[in-house]
Amino acid sequence: MTFYEILDRVGSMGPFQFLCLTLLSLPILGMANHHLLQIFTAMTPVHYCRPPPNASAGPWVLPIDPNGKPEKCLRFVHLTNTSLLNGTQGATEPCLDGWIYNSTQDSIVTEWDLVCDSRKLKQLAQSLYMAGLLIGGLVLGYLSDRFGRKIILTCGYLMLAAGGSGAAFSPSFSIYLVCRFLSGFGTAGISLSTIILSVEWVPTRMRAITSSVLGYSYTIGQFFLPGLAYAIPQWRWLQLTVSVPYFIFLLLSWWIPESIRWLVLSGKSSKALKILQQVAAFNGKKEEGQKLSLEELKLSLQKDFSKAKATNSTADLFRIPILRQELKLSLQKDFSKAKATNSTADLFRIPILRQVTFCLSLAWFATGFAYYSLAMGVEEFGVNLYLLQVIFGAVDIPSKLVTFLSINYLGRHITQTTALFLGGGIIMALIFVPSDMPTLRTALAVCGKGCLSSSFSCLFLYTTELYPTVIRQRGMGIGNVWARIGSMISPLVKITSEVKPFLPNAIYGTVTLLAASAAFFLPETLNRPLPETVEDMENWYSRTKKPKQKPEAENASQRIPLQPCRPGLDPN
Repeated sequence: MTFYEILDRVGSMGPFQFLCLTLLSLPILGMANHHLLQIFTAMTPVHYCRPPPNASAGPWVLPIDPNGKPEKCLRFVHLTNTSLLNGTQGATEPCLDGWIYNSTQDSIVTEWDLVCDSRKLKQLAQSLYMAGLLIGGLVLGYLSDRFGRKIILTCGYLMLAAGGSGAAFSPSFSIYLVCRFLSGFGTAGISLSTIILSVEWVPTRMRAITSSVLGYSYTIGQFFLPGLAYAIPQWRWLQLTVSVPYFIFLLLSWWIPESIRWLVLSGKSSKALKILQQVAAFNGKKEEGQKLSLEELKLSLQKDFSKAKATNSTADLFRIPILRQELKLSLQKDFSKAKATNSTADLFRIPILRQVTFCLSLAWFATGFAYYSLAMGVEEFGVNLYLLQVIFGAVDIPSKLVTFLSINYLGRHITQTTALFLGGGIIMALIFVPSDMPTLRTALAVCGKGCLSSSFSCLFLYTTELYPTVIRQRGMGIGNVWARIGSMISPLVKITSEVKPFLPNAIYGTVTLLAASAAFFLPETLNRPLPETVEDMENWYSRTKKPKQKPEAENASQRIPLQPCRPGLDPN
């Protein structure tokens, strides 16, 4: 009996699974708010130098920049008892008395004057949030494989709620930066544990559906953010509004159970059995749950079961004492071997894991690298910020639908490769569209963002299915790390536009196309059971790479020796 057969006995898609998926999906709605929050809380309005306190009455004249617009960071040197200059000549100086902002909506930029020489600090806040995601993916991925998925999920809710609320009450910019880092750290724990729990609690045929549900939860969350930002123009209240709900999710996480696979492989089979019996009772199959035993549960994850089944019936494994003892020893050996591979270094030491990790890391890096260059650059397109953010969110609906159909009918491999190729190609196409065509540039950016969103959706499921249970969370953590490194580096690449205007898009597109090429070397996982150990991966790879055997009749015909022709006879 396999693990999924046991899951079917207690209800593989019953009320419990729907409740669990709902509790896991609701917090994902708010994750988009935190990822993209600085689009609105760090808006940079039109600004210019504030006049000095002793300036004479009359209109404040500003220097003119090369584009014929008033300077934002310079003013004429003000001399007491002198008339105003005509705005075309005279010595200039920085804005010594601050700035005037032409906006009714406040932000961290207007509160702490993150403009001109301090404008890089605005990007620093977003980079530190992404740094929290990066470090959180590393640290919490390891802790989750060691201490369990549920405790990391709960801690993630707490850290995001506390960090986000703390940012809303920050008395200084430095404290705000620390709180944003903690928010990112907690978000990493939520995203990692959510996808793992949602996949490990459903049958194979439902993995793509649950992954798509989580993806659509993030998409729907993107629609909430522009509405909230429009209704709440004060950045502190907006920050607090999107953070407080995670205190509620922290309480609701009590209903989410630990992964059965992790419990069994961690030697906590009794607790796993108890949870399965509770699930069975919740799904209306209490009697089936009471029939389960520890031996059956361990057997469901035993890799040599097919060999045992060929020589003995399943009942014999539990009825005959000597076979029961052999089964127990065999399971202990397999579980100890599984634990022995429970090391992050194995992702790079074992050849098969190294190949998968390299290809997935490049895919994660390129997706985060290119995705956030488009998602966080909505101010650059000259379109209404709230409307454009709604459009950017709306494009995820058809892209995720196409992704769902593709990963179910065409497979994960072709979906991942195609999404990266299209995303990279569209970004490269932006090089040839002039800046005076904002509509076309916006349309291409929306399509590119949709392709990269599809890549993200596929990667979460694909990565989960490629790594074995004993190291799955750490594999997800490594992928998350590379995605966050890409999102951190992405804003810095835009600085290269000062050298050549086309250079940023050339870099984004090239990296994405390279990642698509690397995805060619990943295997297909459609309809394949989740691997439990590294040995499972190696066995499966060896079967997929094994050359097909020729039919016996064909082999026999090839073994017939050629007969020499007698003189005078036609060999045909």
